[in-house]
Amino acid sequence: MPRNSKLKMHEPTPFTCQAKAYDDWFARHPVPYQAELAAIRTLLPSGDKGVEIGVGTGRFAAPLGIGLGVEPVRAMATIAKARGVMVVQGMAETLPLASGLFDFALMVTVDCFLDDLALSLLEANRVLGPRACLLLGFIDRESWLGKEYRLKQKKNRFYRQARFHSPTDLEIALRAAGFGSLLWRQTLLPEQALAGLVLEGHGRGGFVVVRAEKG
Repeated sequence: MPRNSKLKMHEPTPFTCQAKAYDDWFARHPVPYQAELAAIRTLLPSGDKGVEIGVGTGRFAAPLGIGLGVEPVRAMATIAKARGVMVVQGMAETLPLASGLFDFALMVTVDCFLDDLALSLLEANRVLGPRACLLLGFIDRESWLGKEYRLKQKKNRFYRQARFHSPTDLEIALRAAGFGSLLWRQTLLPEQALAGLVLEGHGRGGFVVVRAEKG
């Protein structure tokens, strides 16, 4: 299952010349895609000013009503713009955005492709205003799905270089970057009949979303 492994936060990447192949994954796999969107929606602030960091082809920003994204890969940004998302070219470690500008930021399966996770989270914190939050969607490396990805990792063009994280890894990194209380949601459960269900917490679902409040 090719994932939305949107960035190694610089070019070139497989997404530079295969952005359409990446984007087509969502059309071919509507059930996990909609489950991921549903999990994010349970924690997404309503009516606030947001940005998606690593917006990719806009598959999340557009349906979630996020009008602005940051993306380093031009081919991906072109597709996102066609979906109505305004895209600023840039990297997570050095966001080309003013400080304190946003009520929330979203990152979806970006963590595993960052050159510097700690610096990227500090940058996300910087562009958020008071009482703002960061939503981070990721593949749990300790889950059934994370183990499956790691098993097939070397053979996949998109996530060959990925470094997957556990919820514990990201909790430590988020707190070090100045984020406080955390709320968790999970989906893509191992049981086929329950796969699209969204549950609180983490530990069962392959895809996890954490909402981290700015401290």
